[in-house]
Amino acid sequence: MGKKADVRQLITHTDPKSPASEAFRTLRTNLYYSNLDKTMKKVMFTSAGPGEGKSTVLANLAVTVAQSGQRVLVIDADLRKPVQHKIFGLSNMKGLTNLLVDSLELSEVVKETKVENLQILTSGPIPPNPSELLGSSRMEQFLSGISGYDLVFIDAPPAIAVTDPVVLAAKVDGVLLVLNSNQVKIDMAKHAKEQLEKAKAKIIGVVLNNVEYKGDDYQYYYYYGEAK
Repeated sequence: MGKKADVRQLITHTDPKSPASEAFRTLRTNLYYSNLDKTMKKVMFTSAGPGEGKSTVLANLAVTVAQSGQRVLVIDADLRKPVQHKIFGLSNMKGLTNLLVDSLELSEVVKETKVENLQILTSGPIPPNPSELLGSSRMEQFLSGISGYDLVFIDAPPAIAVTDPVVLAAKVDGVLLVLNSNQVKIDMAKHAKEQLEKAKAKIIGVVLNNVEYKGDDYQYYYYYGEAK
């Protein structure tokens, strides 16, 4: 049995009528507009540094997309500090690392959630060589062979801290960069963007979260915009 989900982070499931949930639905709409030709199926989420909320943004956006009727797979490829299993209250005994190392099939390790149309591939045991695993031919074969989902969201480590996102960038269709307005510095954000661009990443947008909105009805406001 998995541990109890961190319901504070999964607000789109626990409080779908909240202002924050509405902001995620707006983000979902913008994602749809950037994918009108349906060619973008694998989207990687990363940040400039740690603690910027990328995993929470990914999880909530995945829920809103699933709520619209699309089948979504979340892959926790942050093999250093995975949190998706905590957010969704799932066991992490088996996951992505088992699939890669033990040559398991996705059906053997994927997990159902309480949200219809949403499945999770947790990280599995933390390996000693995350970058090597993510850059392996097995990982490339796995990602290219995924079928049965409308969208695949991949949670990757921060772009500045390690090379993992750069390794994954060439294996996905698009990248969303999540930045914490109260934490990230401009030079860090620019450096993260440059690192991803060097890896030929297609940055489809930036999510600026934790922005305080001066109003009576909103505590937080999530902003989505094209990367410049």
